[in-house]
Amino acid sequence: MKHVGSSVFPFAFALLLSFSWATWAHTHENFLQCMTLRSENSSSTSKVIYTPSNSSYSSVLQFSIQNTRFSTPATPKPLVIVTPSHVSHIQAAIICSQTHGLQIRVRSGGHDYEGLSYVSDVPFVLIDMINLRSISVDVENSTAWVEAGATNGEVYYRIAEKSKTLGFPAGLASTVGVGGHYSGGGYGALLRKYGLAADNIIDAQLIDVKGRFLDRESMGEDLFWAIRGGGGASFGIIVAWKIKLVPVPSTVTVFTVNRTLEQNATKLVHRWQYVAAKLHEDLFFRVRLTSVNSSQEGKRTIQASFLSLYLGVIDKLLPMMQESFPELGLMREDCIEMSWIESILYFAEFPTDESLDVLLNRTSPTRSRFKAKSDYVQEPIPELGLEGIWQRFYEKEGETALMFLTPYGGRMSEISEDATPFPHRAGNIYSIFYGVFWEEEGTAASERYISWMRRLYSYMAPYVSKSPRAAYVNYVDLDIGTNGKGNTTYRRASIWGKKYFKNNFDRLVQVKTTVDPANFFKNEQSIPLFSFGWKELISGI
Repeated sequence: MKHVGSSVFPFAFALLLSFSWATWAHTHENFLQCMTLRSENSSSTSKVIYTPSNSSYSSVLQFSIQNTRFSTPATPKPLVIVTPSHVSHIQAAIICSQTHGLQIRVRSGGHDYEGLSYVSDVPFVLIDMINLRSISVDVENSTAWVEAGATNGEVYYRIAEKSKTLGFPAGLASTVGVGGHYSGGGYGALLRKYGLAADNIIDAQLIDVKGRFLDRESMGEDLFWAIRGGGGASFGIIVAWKIKLVPVPSTVTVFTVNRTLEQNATKLVHRWQYVAAKLHEDLFFRVRLTSVNSSQEGKRTIQASFLSLYLGVIDKLLPMMQESFPELGLMREDCIEMSWIESILYFAEFPTDESLDVLLNRTSPTRSRFKAKSDYVQEPIPELGLEGIWQRFYEKEGETALMFLTPYGGRMSEISEDATPFPHRAGNIYSIFYGVFWEEEGTAASERYISWMRRLYSYMAPYVSKSPRAAYVNYVDLDIGTNGKGNTTYRRASIWGKKYFKNNFDRLVQVKTTVDPANFFKNEQSIPLFSFGWKELISGI
């Protein structure tokens, strides 16, 4: 009997699998017909839809994947890719996906750290916003309308085309898409002066679960609040943002000072923690930690790179640094004066002679597999604690790791925790980004590097925020509070929800329950519904 069962099971499984694929193929055909019927520009619909049988399907899918950990033959692929060129294509995709039982994932730049914007374990449609990336800059009113498929680099470039004294406080990576970046917060070198990207959004356009086109007035203040830091993917599809541009001086100053352990890096990083958040808001002064080759043959050491943007000229920066952080020994020759838009290239580590046109390139110069995490620090880490970090960076996996320590204070301490869903404000002296990168293929290699990252994260627990141990939603991390089965219950979601959003989490859940009561827009860490039925209680145990 046992022998019969073992032979029948594979046959039954294969039969079930073939039935599933046949069902999905039928669903896929019905979805395509639905899209054609519902799109206002039905004649153009075929030009924005890609299926696995289309010769361009693979290149369209791969183009925006930044983390190659989610670019393997085993990675689940979308049944259909839609690259909308018109709002009606998005509206049709939402309605047709619901009608035919398909999930939706939305991608703007593809930097999602866990691949949630283009991977799902259930049949899904990928809406890639790459064709909706127009940018309209209004210098007179210091505003711009930016479509969700635009990148940071494209936004900065278009602003600089019109004005040398306007900027926007978003991220330093030029290829990041604004659809997800702004909706999760979005920070960069202007955060101590002007806060986050989300703090400078004054209107938005969104397609909701019913396919309605909404702006700030028609969506209401609760939903407008939720998408400025709560992540847009839980509530609808962001079409465009209206952003408030901020003044920047015609001349800014940058510097990078590198110090190894042999050059007193431990004491300098320790001292930096007491200084960086208290500096004038015009001065952004972060630290990058990496493992580098030592001057001693065959040895490695730790390098702390002190990177800075000052909204002013060298002659004002030098006395400020001499007074606040003389230990660094900053010299005039370390400093470079440039325009604000040139500082964007500087922080993105493009060559100094690179044309500004490089900001229009949507693909990263290098792509690799990586795992990232985040933390917030409220008390300086003692030197002994820093030395424990160095020990882990000396391990083989740590050779390709880095940490960024980004100072808070300034404007970040003035905005209340509940002004937007992003709650990490006063009380934080800096945030930490942890990243480890690798080229080796295969599951074993990935597990080894991810395990290294988890050990470092565990080691850091005594030195970072507690109750909750906070995290940044744009550095999405499926290690925290996800059951690995996709959409989470409220009870389990509150674990990561409180880390990302603290006391703002329940308000996000209330907004979600109101605007998407059937929980159509969902992923492994989407905002859950606020319900306590017996099924939820059982599934949450």
